[in-house]
Amino acid sequence: MNTSLLLNRKPRVLILSASSGAGHVRAGQALEKAFRAQGHCDVAHIDSLQYVSKLFQRIYDKAYIHMVNRAPDLMGLLYQQTDKPWKHPRERLAMDRLNTGPMIRMLKKVQPDLCVATHFLPAEILAWLIAKKKLQARHVIAVTDYDVHASWLCRTVDRYYVAIQESAEYLARIGVPREKLCVAGIPIDPLFEQPADAAETRRKLGLSTNEFVVLLSAGGYGVGPVEQLVTDLVEVRKPWQIVAIAGKSEQLKKRLDSLAKSAGRNPSGQPRLVAVGFTAEMDQYMAAADLLIGKAGGLTTSEALARELPMVLVEPIPGQEERNADHLLEAGAAIRCNNLPAAAWKIANLTDQAEKLQAMKHAAHRMAKPDAARMIARDALELLH
Repeated sequence: MNTSLLLNRKPRVLILSASSGAGHVRAGQALEKAFRAQGHCDVAHIDSLQYVSKLFQRIYDKAYIHMVNRAPDLMGLLYQQTDKPWKHPRERLAMDRLNTGPMIRMLKKVQPDLCVATHFLPAEILAWLIAKKKLQARHVIAVTDYDVHASWLCRTVDRYYVAIQESAEYLARIGVPREKLCVAGIPIDPLFEQPADAAETRRKLGLSTNEFVVLLSAGGYGVGPVEQLVTDLVEVRKPWQIVAIAGKSEQLKKRLDSLAKSAGRNPSGQPRLVAVGFTAEMDQYMAAADLLIGKAGGLTTSEALARELPMVLVEPIPGQEERNADHLLEAGAAIRCNNLPAAAWKIANLTDQAEKLQAMKHAAHRMAKPDAARMIARDALELLH
């Protein structure tokens, strides 16, 4: 790149995510905020699945949710079978090139100075364009899980931003130069860097100020056995308030509203169950909660760590979620419930162990990287100089 061209204009930063699952897009949104806060670059964030063939988009967009709900074991098998570092990249690239013509044309036209990928599909296309000298740009990848699957691996990459030191060591051992590795954490909304008082946040959200608050997250798309778990938690009859986030699933929100009506109230007069639809205030709900129950997605768990929130991981999806769960369990920041019928009992038992909850809170604090997005934006822009 001719860096002298940047002297008379702001560098163009293009962030490329993909809406297969909510985490990649949320990471992109977090980075967009962080780059804008730097103040000396022009930033755009696109969903790369809007720049692929219509058939490929439908398959890619729906396949993740369908497999999570209908065939999680098959998803895990696929994850394991394709996790072969530096194997079959040409075959995968050939398939992706056939379906990403609009993305390739857009990138050639825009010619950004810095490309930031939060999903492996655009990362691969970017790497190919740079290798073929059809694109002159710095190329960085922000991995959105704690492990690094082989699909993230590209040859023409200037920086890998990974969540933990183990992932950096793994990449170094399989041939990625160490100078290209940075343990920055998974990029989350910069709002999570800001401290929040739990009592004040509860009052603002209309939650109980003197009872144990359990936050249950179904993720951005409302996947997982949320309804059954909420029902079981209500039946335990613990003096807690359950806040259930339905995500974008309107049907789940309606069912949770119905459950909330029949759940009644705690001795304090507060509702035992509060149902919440899609929200942009997860930082506030996590600040208000004493415990998070949910899936082991990279973004949700990184947000919880930033709020020093102990976690209960329920039936992690085979593949990346199981690997995420392993790291969180090893660090002591989470427990895992593999059997849904016993999950409510196990959660209730945990809430009776104040010392263990405090230890999990401390473990979350040690593992947290709330400033990941800001660190990535600052470091990536330095590559242009």
